[in-house]
Order: sequence, then structure tokens, then C-alpha cells
Amino acid sequence: MRGLAAPEAANNACAAGALIPMLTLGVPGSGTTAVLLGALMLYNINPGPMLFTEQPVLVWGLIASMYIGNLILLIMNFPMVRIFTKILQIPYWLLVPSVIVLAFVGVYSVNMSTFALFLTIVLGVLGYFLRKLHYPMAPIILGFVLGGIMEDNLRRAFAMSGGETGIFFQGTLNGILWSMTLLILFTPLIAKYVAKRFNLGR
Repeated sequence: MRGLAAPEAANNACAAGALIPMLTLGVPGSGTTAVLLGALMLYNINPGPMLFTEQPVLVWGLIASMYIGNLILLIMNFPMVRIFTKILQIPYWLLVPSVIVLAFVGVYSVNMSTFALFLTIVLGVLGYFLRKLHYPMAPIILGFVLGGIMEDNLRRAFAMSGGETGIFFQGTLNGILWSMTLLILFTPLIAKYVAKRFNLGR
């Protein structure tokens, strides 16, 4: 039981902990919080340091929902754990078509457009091949959500500098961010070299 409880508790803590950078800095910590960030931006709510003062009801309501949700799950799981285990036994040939139909109904009900259905099919096929090629989904979702924000700020930066790229290398903060970016990019290569050099993989 401890072997099951420990990773499940860590998984739940990771899901809730990913909300912290999203709410305080506007940087999603997971694919789920990236989707939540996109939903907030649709309502012109920009997560960041000022969110706690500008939208206190939203923030503390979200935090309270975590406590309430865990409490309700605890109450539901004890009597219904056998039913949940039976759901896991549903064959994929029956479960997957049901999920696809619900997805198509949801997409069409929002846009009332057949083009949205074709786009859903194309993106679904693309996602299938990405999963088969072992591409992680979280960076793709983050890029989809944060791409528009990055483009807007890029245009703003070029407008301020008159088209000069030197603005991205000015200031201490930019230097720190560039250093952290290079460190993140080269950490796997350095770790692999160190492991091979000192035979740490054996």
C-alpha cells in the first residue's frame, strides 16, 4: 500500500504545485496549467504577480476548489473504488469511439463549423503520429498557448528598439535569462559527458 500511496501522493502534489508558477508568474508548469492559462487569457485575465490583488476572488476560489475537490474525491473513492476499477476494464474498441464522438460533438457545438471538425481530425492524426514518435505533448501545448504571447511581446520589443535585435541582450535580467537558457540547452550534453567520463552509468 505504501508503494501505491507514495507515487500517487507525489503525482497529486505535482499537479497542484504546477499552479504556483502559473498564477504568480504566468508561466505554466505543465500541460494542464497551459490549457488553464489559455482559458484565463480568453477572458482577458492575465496571470502574474498582480493577479492576487486584481482577481482575489478567482485566485482564492481556485485554491479553495483544490481543497474541496480533494475532500469530495476522498468521500467518493471509498464507496466507489470498485466501480472505478471496473471502468478501467472497458475495452479500448468501445471506449475510444465514445471519446471521439464526444470530442466531435463538443467541437461542433462551440463553432458550428464543419471546418473545425476537419481541423480536429487533422490535429488528431498529427497527435497520433507525435505520440508514436515519442514526442512529449506538454512542450507542444505550452508552445501553442505561449506562442501568441511571445509574438506580441516580440513585436513590442522591435517597436521599442526600432527593429534592432540588440535590445534582447541589454540589461542584467536579459543576461541572466540567456545564461539560464544556455544552461538548460546544454545540461543534457554535459550530464552525458560527465556520466561517460566517470562511468556513472554503470
